[in-house]
Amino acid sequence: MSVFLGIDIGTSGTKTLAMRETGEILATSTFDYPLSNPRPGWSEQDPADWWAASIKGVRAVLKQGKIKPAEVKGIGLSGQMHGSVFLDKKSEVIRPALLWNDQRTVAECAEIEKRAGGRKKLIDMVANPALTGFTAPKILWLRNNEPKKFDKVVQVLLPKDYVRFCLTGEFATEVSDASGTLLLDVAKRKWSDALISKLDLDSSILPKVYESEDITGKLTAAAAEALGLPEGIAVVGGGGDQAAGAIGNGIVKSGVVSATMGTSGVVFAHSDAMQVDPQGRVHTFCHAVRNQWHVMGCVLSAAGSLQWYRNQLGQAEVQAAKKQKIDPYELLTEQAKEVGAGCEGLFFLPYLTGERTPHADPHARGCWIGLSLRHGRGHLVRSIMEGATYAMRDTLEIIQEMEIPVRQVRLSGGGARSEFWRQMQADIYGKTVVTINAEEGPAYGVALLAAAGTGAYKNVVEACQNTISVVSELKPDGKTRKVYNSYYPHYRNLYQSLKTDFAEIAATVDKVG
Repeated sequence: MSVFLGIDIGTSGTKTLAMRETGEILATSTFDYPLSNPRPGWSEQDPADWWAASIKGVRAVLKQGKIKPAEVKGIGLSGQMHGSVFLDKKSEVIRPALLWNDQRTVAECAEIEKRAGGRKKLIDMVANPALTGFTAPKILWLRNNEPKKFDKVVQVLLPKDYVRFCLTGEFATEVSDASGTLLLDVAKRKWSDALISKLDLDSSILPKVYESEDITGKLTAAAAEALGLPEGIAVVGGGGDQAAGAIGNGIVKSGVVSATMGTSGVVFAHSDAMQVDPQGRVHTFCHAVRNQWHVMGCVLSAAGSLQWYRNQLGQAEVQAAKKQKIDPYELLTEQAKEVGAGCEGLFFLPYLTGERTPHADPHARGCWIGLSLRHGRGHLVRSIMEGATYAMRDTLEIIQEMEIPVRQVRLSGGGARSEFWRQMQADIYGKTVVTINAEEGPAYGVALLAAAGTGAYKNVVEACQNTISVVSELKPDGKTRKVYNSYYPHYRNLYQSLKTDFAEIAATVDKVG
């Protein structure tokens, strides 16, 4: 029986997965690499680390799963979205890649809006406003700030597509990831000649665009030798990590929404037709399902806020967990359980790295509001979990305003591993939440795309229907739901109250250092 590989180029590491065409997972592996923050708000990585981790990952799953190389029939690629890999005429990397959470491009976002003729015209062209995380502002930043390096640019690739180049020698991308560059005509599913022209860019620096199931190239002899695989294995388009994760969660039909509470948090809704928020608060991108779209919102520091607490303030719990040989998050969750919903008026705004949805504000910052002498560590922990979940609800509210149906919310990410946090999500969203039999996210999704693209299934929808099923369900608790409905409007108002202060503080930091 055929085997399909999924490779997900994440921010902290690359995950590789091997899957039978039945959906059975044979093996997984993850190899980490460093993240560089050379200045406040900057985030960079060396693309060579992604390729090295991919090689190690493929070799590891072949060995772990006792897979014969000849059994592998297809490879799918996923990865962190929006990153920019700049290549010269020798196809060599010019500088470290700028990542999705890099915030240096505020001026370039304003430049793009101006060149496009205003925010509304920009949204009309590419379905989205200019945000600091997107790729187009990064290209302009290179042109504005490192012109000698920009002059060398022959090709710009997204992270997963750099690995694709290493695998196949082809410059290619696919519609879901390309949507996040801000340079794709999302309605027509091709590069936007209109915007590219207004930005004075040469379209030749952008790779060919495919649908996510399409075969984009085949494994070269050099790549095959590095990976321990036969030459000629098909590599399909794959998907940006959010679209790929949605495939892995079975979000391939209307009414089913995913809420991924990972380092960042994403609420993702399938849409049969292209639907755009006129205010640009959520993203409208091409889905990894052929000729379908999706609407999504991104919280930049969701479960990442709890990770920050663990790393910076939770050393006692980390040490205690080591002695008990358990995960420190278990101890943090036990503390949170001792506190009532709403934390007696303590709120946490999870804007540790700025915020994307719905505020699009790189200057926003995390804070606790409402602290009193009654509040202890349990309140701090629970308020972080609640704050991240309120932030996710912000997106869900916008999706419902757009009249996109929400009948079921499928949970994934670190926040789905805890039944306590799953119930909190049900109560704050006011929706039935479920988990599914697959927990591997984007890597699993692109393995399914590889199976569909190479003929094991007629399309990815059929692949999901045959491999993914619901395994647990939680309904909102009516009493707790009422508590959260009382507190949520206050949470929403806090950002508006602090918006000007955030901007003024950022200006002061820039001035005095």
